[in-house]
Amino acid sequence: MLTLARTTVARTFTRSLRLNAAGGSAALHTLPDLPYGYDALEPHICKEIMELHHKRHHQAYVTGLNDAEKKYLETSDVKTRINLQAALKFNGGGHINHTLFWKNLAPSSSGGGSLKEGNLKDAIVRDFGSVEKFKEQMNATTAAIQGSGWGWLGFNKGTRKLEIVTTANQDPLLSHVPIIGIDIWEHAFYLQYKNVKADYLKAIWSVINFEEAESRLAQALKD
Repeated sequence: MLTLARTTVARTFTRSLRLNAAGGSAALHTLPDLPYGYDALEPHICKEIMELHHKRHHQAYVTGLNDAEKKYLETSDVKTRINLQAALKFNGGGHINHTLFWKNLAPSSSGGGSLKEGNLKDAIVRDFGSVEKFKEQMNATTAAIQGSGWGWLGFNKGTRKLEIVTTANQDPLLSHVPIIGIDIWEHAFYLQYKNVKADYLKAIWSVINFEEAESRLAQALKD
């Protein structure tokens, strides 16, 4: 059975291409609304970062994905279609990753940063020893990414365990079901934290939506 991540990718590309081909519409993908205000994650992530990250960067991936799909459908030339794969992967991955990321966050006033007793906490303690050890390992692994990329807490459907993995650039997580993702591109933190990744990674745990992560794990366990 496909993982949730693979299912998301498949729906993003194959379904959109089919619908566009059938209906002649190229602008299937749209920028999702945030489930909170741009200033709701302060002081941990400032309003200016959230506005730029969502309105400019995520929007650019949506625009790039729609443009690449439109060009793909307008040609039957194999070489041209192969040449478009990089744009589809980069922009499609950026759209998928950021759509997950926004739901991955929640204001502290709405429970962000609070990991309650449940299956997620039990699994973290089982697989990493403690919640603090998990955060330390997640932060260290994510901070060690060279250049830009993402740090993930993923569910391995083969081992039935939680594992920390990374993806480069905007590559979506395909090897695991994404439970928690952290954007380590500079646009996610530089305006506030400059080049000090460690401070950003420490702060983000105060606005991680563990309720959403719990829901993702529950769904992964069912599939």
